[in-house]
Amino acid sequence: MANTLTARIRENIVLYGALAANLGIGVAKFIAAGISGSSSMLTEGIHSCVDSGNQVLLLYGQARAKRPADAAHPFGYGRELYFWAFVVAILIFAIGAGVSIYEGVVHIQEPEPLRSPVINYIVLAISVALEGSSWFIAVREFRRVKGDTGWWKAIRRSKDPAGFIVLFEDSAALVGLFIAAIGVWASHQWNDPRIDGYASIAIGVVLAAVAVLLARESKGLLIGERADPRIVEQVRATVAAQARITAVNHVRTIHTAPDRIFVAISADFDDDLTMGEGETLIEGIEKELKTAIPQISSIYIRPEKQEDATLTFSDGQHA
Repeated sequence: MANTLTARIRENIVLYGALAANLGIGVAKFIAAGISGSSSMLTEGIHSCVDSGNQVLLLYGQARAKRPADAAHPFGYGRELYFWAFVVAILIFAIGAGVSIYEGVVHIQEPEPLRSPVINYIVLAISVALEGSSWFIAVREFRRVKGDTGWWKAIRRSKDPAGFIVLFEDSAALVGLFIAAIGVWASHQWNDPRIDGYASIAIGVVLAAVAVLLARESKGLLIGERADPRIVEQVRATVAAQARITAVNHVRTIHTAPDRIFVAISADFDDDLTMGEGETLIEGIEKELKTAIPQISSIYIRPEKQEDATLTFSDGQHA
C-alpha cells in the first residue's frame, strides 16, 4: 500500500508540487491585496486559486482515466483525462483571464488610493520563489519525457496534458508575477493607481493566450490523435519484416489514453498462407509489437490485398 502511494505521488509530482505552491501563494496574495488595495495582486490571487482548482481537476481526471475497460467502454476511460484538460483551459480563459481583465477595468475606472507597497513586494518575492520551484519541477519532468525532441515539438506531440498544462500555467504565473511587480512599482513611481489596473489587464491577456493554446492542444487530444510517427514507423517496419507479409497497406493509430495506443493494420498476406498459419502469424505479430512497444493496448490486423486497400485508403496517410 505504501509503495503504491509513493508511486502515485511520484507519478503526479508535477501536479502535487504546483498545487502546494498555488495554495500557499493564493492565500498570501489575497492578504497582500486586502492590505495594499492592489488590483494586480487581487488578480494574481484569483489566478492562483484558478490554478489550484485546475490541478485538482487534473488529478481527478487522472483517477477517472485509470478505470478499467468495461462493456460500455471497451477501450477504457483514458480519454476522460483529455476532457478535464479541456475544462481546465476553459476555466483559465473564463475565470482567470475574464476576472483579471474585469478587475483591471474596474480599477482603472475607480482607482483606489495608493498604500504602502512593501507587503506586495514581500508576497511577490515569496511567490516567485514558490512558483519558480513548481516551474522547475515541471520543466525537469517534461525534459525527462521529451528526450532530444525540441520543446515545442514535444508539447505538440505530448499525449499527457497534465505535464504541459502545469508547465504553461507556471510559466504564465511567473510572467504574471513580474507584470504585477512592474504594475505596483510603476503606480507608486508615477503616483497613478490606474497603472495597477493596466497591469491586471495585461495579466488577463497572458492568461487568455495560454488558455487558447491549451484549448487547442486539448481539443486535438479529445478528438483523437495518432501515436508518435516513430512508433507508427516501428509498427510498419515490424510487420513488413515478416516473411509471409508481402506488403503493409496502412497503419492507423489513436491514443485511447496518454499511455495506451490502439493500432489498426492492413497487410497483404502471402496467398499460400492457410487460415491456421495466418492466425499463428497474427498472434506472433501482436506479441512482438506489444513486447517492443508497451504502450500498445489493442491491435487489429486485417488481411487485405494491396490493390483493394489502395481503393479504400489514400496511400501515404499513415495515422
